[in-house]
Amino acid sequence: MAGKLKIAAWITAGVLTGALATLQLQAMARGAVSPLPLEELQQFAAVYGLIKADYFEPVDGKKLVNDAITGMVSSLDPHSEYLDQKNFKEFRESTSGKFVGVGIEIAAENGLVKVVSPIEGSPAARAGILAGDLITRINDTPVKGMTLNQAVKLMRGKPGTKVTLTILRKSESRTFSVTVTREEIHVQSVRGKIVAPGYAWVRITQFQSDTLSDFVKKIDEIHKEDPKLKGIVLDLRNDPGGLLESAVGVASVFLPQDSVIVSTRGQIPEANVSYRNTPSDYSRTAGENPLASLPAMVKQVPLVVLVNGGSASASEIVTGALKDYKRAVVMGTQTFGKGSVQTVLPLGPDTALKLTTARYYTPNGESIQAKGITPNYFVDPLPTGDPYAALRMREVDYKNQIGTGAGAADSAGVKEELRKQEEARRLLEAQIEKDPDKFPKLPEYGSKQDWQLEQALNYLQGKPVATAKLVAEATEKTGKAATSSSAAASPAKPPAATSTTKPTVK
Repeated sequence: MAGKLKIAAWITAGVLTGALATLQLQAMARGAVSPLPLEELQQFAAVYGLIKADYFEPVDGKKLVNDAITGMVSSLDPHSEYLDQKNFKEFRESTSGKFVGVGIEIAAENGLVKVVSPIEGSPAARAGILAGDLITRINDTPVKGMTLNQAVKLMRGKPGTKVTLTILRKSESRTFSVTVTREEIHVQSVRGKIVAPGYAWVRITQFQSDTLSDFVKKIDEIHKEDPKLKGIVLDLRNDPGGLLESAVGVASVFLPQDSVIVSTRGQIPEANVSYRNTPSDYSRTAGENPLASLPAMVKQVPLVVLVNGGSASASEIVTGALKDYKRAVVMGTQTFGKGSVQTVLPLGPDTALKLTTARYYTPNGESIQAKGITPNYFVDPLPTGDPYAALRMREVDYKNQIGTGAGAADSAGVKEELRKQEEARRLLEAQIEKDPDKFPKLPEYGSKQDWQLEQALNYLQGKPVATAKLVAEATEKTGKAATSSSAAASPAKPPAATSTTKPTVK
């Protein structure tokens, strides 16, 4: 029997070796830099064959290969990823802004799932689910201890199917169940409103395929509501990124024609590109300019960009361009620092490779990889600071992040800093778990309690800006000008205007 198993193993290995030789020819046809290492690939084929033949129970061959590809790609950097059929479908949903579900934006709160906001017109909104509701069960499954991703997967499904949510509504001191029918949801990535006479707040939650058209529509609506706008706050806090073309288009709204928005540099010539404020670089339809309807005042109106540690990638591209051209003042906290571009390369109709193909650089030629963008004004989310700062991960926290490309100086002191950050993170997590009520809730973005938005409006209105306590203390130690521990900075004059597959920079 053992002899038969070994024969079967080597037959399997031989089949795989032949397939790998075919892959080498395909790679050479694509103009790969170097030929495939056949000796190593033959070793992989041998291991595959031995597992299939000698493992204590049958193993699915497709799963083995998928797991091997996943491991190979994920070891490259934090953002390269093999997209199997399920993950590719989810990826396309995330960039299109369409998915099948109940239609709520959620967050974690004390081990439960909190409804941040029901999407207007969604099944959840029609069923009477409100912002602030806590979801305790999804069908018969308790959500206590569940990750947000696990909760999302349980709430999504096929159109027309039903899901029962158990809701705890603290404001009414009651628990009740709601059965909701799933349907296709269109996520609006752009929200906005007049927050004070002459001043608008516009928020982008993610750069999707329709973000630019939605953004232009929102700016047009706001201008019609108040034609004498004196300032705009562009809110990119916790915006994880998305499609590069959408980011280029949003930055182009505020910058002069033909301005360089971002440049990319990679191994192949196609990765070395400059993206400009020109319709061919951001329009999805040849010959059309989505920005054509915008009022001329949008190029001159004073602008503040709000960012934080969750502002990453595409949102950093927009922020970097507006800051480099001195078109906007950046306010908030240090951004995430993801300065790489991923291109989605289809492997077939249902699978793809999301591969890091380039670093990107701001118009001044700077890489923000693992560094992020430094605001002009540091402003914490609360007047007392940021109680959750130690919990926030940034690009530099990833062990296999690709660095800025500047060489060995990149890693100086990084290990010790990461050790300190991890220690602080564990300590804070333990404190929150022990007594969550001691930690204040952060205000909803765009609300009257939004401290960072208040400071942005102060800047635009010529009032003092209350900057972060730690920054003020640091400037005192260096001997540079500072006021008190909650420094009130006098504002300067707002600045005036001076791939087959589209890459994603999510």
